[in-house]
Amino acid sequence: MATQQQHPPSPEPGDSYVQSFARGLQVIRSFSASAPRQTLSEVAAASGLTRAGARRILLTLQTLGYVASDGKLFALTPRILDLGFAYLSSMPIWNRAEPVMEALVQQVQESCSAAVLDATDIVYVMRVPTHKIMRISLGVGSRLPAFCTSMGRLLLADLDAQELHARLEASTLEAFTKHTVTDIDALLAKVAQARRQGWCLVNQELEEGLVSIAAPIVDRAGRTVAALNISGQANRTSAKVMQDSMLPALLAAARDISRLL
Repeated sequence: MATQQQHPPSPEPGDSYVQSFARGLQVIRSFSASAPRQTLSEVAAASGLTRAGARRILLTLQTLGYVASDGKLFALTPRILDLGFAYLSSMPIWNRAEPVMEALVQQVQESCSAAVLDATDIVYVMRVPTHKIMRISLGVGSRLPAFCTSMGRLLLADLDAQELHARLEASTLEAFTKHTVTDIDALLAKVAQARRQGWCLVNQELEEGLVSIAAPIVDRAGRTVAALNISGQANRTSAKVMQDSMLPALLAAARDISRLL
C-alpha cells in the first residue's frame, strides 16, 4: 500500500525563498521505495523540472556525494541519511526515549512507534518492532496519513479548530479499507473524542487487520509534540484487549517520555 505525500504549495521566489534549493529538495524527494533508481527523464517528470534543470541538480548532488549514477540510472547514496540524522541528533529526546519504548515492547509484546505531525502526514521518528504486522515497511522517516492513524488523530487533536479544518481539507481522504472514516464531520468527531479521552484507538482503518492505540507526548507547556503508539494484528490482539490490557502501560510510557522533555 502506498500513501501519497502531501507537501505545502511552494511560495513565489523572492528574497526569502531560494528556488534552486527548493528544486534540489524536489529532486531528492522524487526517489522513494517504489522509485529507488531513476533515469534523468524520470527524475525530471517526478520533480516537475526540465531535463536540463534536473540534470544540473543531479550532477550537483552527485558531486556532493548524495547521489550516485551508473551513467544511466541515478540513486541516492547513504550520505543522504545525514540530512535526516541532523533532525534526530538535534532532538536527543529520542535517544533517551528508546529504552522506554523497548521496555514497553517487552511488556506488551507488540510493536511501538513514535511520530510527529508534518502537514497532513505523520512522520516516524522512532520505531521498536516485534513482528512484521503491516504490508508496508515502516522505519524512521516513514510517512502515513494523519487522518486515519491513531498517532495522527492525537496530533491533529492539539491543533486549533481552524488549523484542524485546514489540515483535513488538504488531506487526500482515501478509503484504505471498508472501515476508513473519510467524512470530515465524522473525522472531527473522532479527533474531538481523542482530545477528550487523552488517547486514540484506530481499528483497521489504515490496513485490514491492523489495530493501533496511541498516547500523547507533551512538553512542559502541555502541548502535544509527538505521539506514541502500540500496533498489532486484530486476529491476535483485538481492539478491546488492546484497550483494556495495554493502554495503561502505553499511557505510563508516554508520561515517562514526556518527563524527559
